[in-house]
Amino acid sequence: MSSPESTMDRGAVVTGYDGSEEAGKAVRWAAGEAAARGCGLVVAHVVGFTPVPEAIPGGAWPRPGFLEAGQETAQRHAEAMLGDIAQECRRDWPDLAVSTRLLSGRAPDALAGAAENADLLVIGSSGLTALPRLLVGSTANELLHDYHRPIVVVRAGDEPSADGDRKVVVGVDGSETSREAIGFAYEFADRHECVLVALHVWSDLPLEAMAVTPTEHDREIIEERGKPLIDESLAGYRERYPDVPVHRVIAVDRPAHALAEQAEGAALLVVGSHGRGPLRRALLGSVSRAMVHHAPCPVAVVRHHKG
Repeated sequence: MSSPESTMDRGAVVTGYDGSEEAGKAVRWAAGEAAARGCGLVVAHVVGFTPVPEAIPGGAWPRPGFLEAGQETAQRHAEAMLGDIAQECRRDWPDLAVSTRLLSGRAPDALAGAAENADLLVIGSSGLTALPRLLVGSTANELLHDYHRPIVVVRAGDEPSADGDRKVVVGVDGSETSREAIGFAYEFADRHECVLVALHVWSDLPLEAMAVTPTEHDREIIEERGKPLIDESLAGYRERYPDVPVHRVIAVDRPAHALAEQAEGAALLVVGSHGRGPLRRALLGSVSRAMVHHAPCPVAVVRHHKG
């Protein structure tokens, strides 16, 4: 059953904030996206405490009121943090409706619950306890695997805004999940006036063969096979979003390398959570994990909804 807060936040953009620089960039990215969508922004912070007092080293128990005092201090600090970041968002996006949520429990569970009815969840790839630009934090990892709605991961070096004359890159492999990712990418590109780059990676060759530059004849065959797949995958979306320019790219490469190369300078890279064919392992597998770690732009992971 939905909580009252999750019902209130239906259709919003929800983002997590822990006070770190990376989380701050994620909040700003989320604020810009919420403003572009014309929906509300919810900034959540999770305070986690052990529900049952544990003995401290030496066998002693905490003094009466010790845990309660610590929790109260943490909550006051969190409320101040949330107030500051919300004020910053309201200042930079005056028309944006910003609300805050102070949550308790395990961060992945609490954030997933807060975003149960949201249209989008935005998080930093790590936070105060992870190495920036290298490790994806445990909260991000759990949400990427378990959260059932679209999620955007903003990395340490990413720009806080998606505006500007830029591109959106989406991986195309012909699967249902890929089509949902394409729909998400088209909507984003239309909203932010970006060019859409539809990338199909032809990687059925043995790994050792991929070190050899394909001949012109090879490329012609690969493009001949890849173009119908891309056209079929884009069918319907082109009519729905006629103002979005589309560049079709067929690459003979490892999927991770091709995606990262195309994502250079992009506003967003979009991948699905499951797929088949050349990008199957990329979509919440080794390649999508590599994208969340190393892509030079924010990464959106779109999960396939089974009918």
